[in-house]
Amino acid sequence: MIRERRTRIVATLGPASRAPDRVLELARAGVDVFRLNFSHGAHEDHSAALEAVRAAEATIGRPLTALGDLQGPKFRIGVFQSGGISIGQGQRLRLDANPEAGDSRRVFLPHPEVLRVLRPGVEMLLDDGKVRLIVRDSGPGYADVEVAAGDRLSDHKGIAVPGVTIPTPALTDKDRVDLDFALRIGVDWIALSFVQHPGDMTDLRRHVAGRAAMLAKIEKPAALEHLEAILDVSDGLMVARGDLGVELAPEEVPVAQKAIVRAARRRGTPVIIATQMLDSMTTSPAPTRAEASDVANGVYEGADALMLSAETAVGAYPREAVEMMDAIIRRVEADPSLPRILRAEHESDEDTDAVIAAANRAAQARTTACLVAYTNSGLTARRLARERPVHPILALTPRLEVARRLGVVWGLEPRMAEQAADVSELSDQAARMATDLGLAPPGERIVIISGPPGGRPGAADMLRLVHAPPARIS
Repeated sequence: MIRERRTRIVATLGPASRAPDRVLELARAGVDVFRLNFSHGAHEDHSAALEAVRAAEATIGRPLTALGDLQGPKFRIGVFQSGGISIGQGQRLRLDANPEAGDSRRVFLPHPEVLRVLRPGVEMLLDDGKVRLIVRDSGPGYADVEVAAGDRLSDHKGIAVPGVTIPTPALTDKDRVDLDFALRIGVDWIALSFVQHPGDMTDLRRHVAGRAAMLAKIEKPAALEHLEAILDVSDGLMVARGDLGVELAPEEVPVAQKAIVRAARRRGTPVIIATQMLDSMTTSPAPTRAEASDVANGVYEGADALMLSAETAVGAYPREAVEMMDAIIRRVEADPSLPRILRAEHESDEDTDAVIAAANRAAQARTTACLVAYTNSGLTARRLARERPVHPILALTPRLEVARRLGVVWGLEPRMAEQAADVSELSDQAARMATDLGLAPPGERIVIISGPPGGRPGAADMLRLVHAPPARIS
């Protein structure tokens, strides 16, 4: 199965979609990357979901990518005696260290590290910004707050404290347990939430030890200040607009999104845009026009992948949401002006590899059908995808884990291929596979880049032009 689009689709699995038949349905509809969200669900749920992904992969005949998304230090209030309370502007409420169920006067805040940093005048945002509180008084184990906005507060709502650094590691005790489990069942990528500085990713890398690729979720303003350093130690980025939009003013989020995507593209680092892309399709069979434009803008910016969250995890129309995203992406990618826009958005701060540049120029010939990148580590294929060529890229690798990790990268069709013994065998194999997959009609030109057979990873130094073999006569 070959995708008819270059931008990849990430779908979150949940109660609405993790059954094997639903996973296969989503894969056929266009999902390239399946997200296991460890903020919800039990380990056995995620294990069964990954088994369903691997079964779907075998059925459709193309690698599928599994992304394990760690919860990170998510702060939440406790519970209320009646499940929630009505609130109003000017109302006073105490947040404290008492674990008993709350009422209209107080509620448990089970995070002493948060209570320690609350001072009079500090703003708190709860329930993704729907409730705004102002700290009026604080002391050991409590903070008295005043409601500035909001009408209801219910159990376990999340807390953000904009502009205040809370001294806690990005990798929590829960995350460490989830990480060990995710690596044991064999996910391809690990996403770390609430990354604030490169040390968070360095800590994760020590635990992962090469068993998966690592993705930094950019959802804290502090991460924007350290973006280049975070890129230095990450294999991918996610623009996590949900929590980022809580701590930044709404008008700042699109600017931050563009900055993150540009920085990642400059490095050739895969970047995913996430959160509320087709949110109305959680309950509706069709998106809003604004949501369609949001998806289109992600394609025009050159993001590697776009993500669906609640739409596929708990929504009423998971397949329809994937099909809609696929249709929007394919329509935008058919825009004749897209290649020019993508080139304008790509600001390289380093010289493009000579072989990659030559391959890109050779591919501009009208007789070229596709490009083929042989890769052991994935680096050669990612470098070629960074240039956003107009032709599809067949990424051939002898390593299954590399093929799966490349599923998140723009424009790549990753496939397994045996290690070629010499240049002639390599060329024949590339031409045959490109033809068999329908990427190169008989007689059309194929541009191949590779290192020497058996050479070291990342050492692409060979450019070869071959032609697809003529059609077989039966």
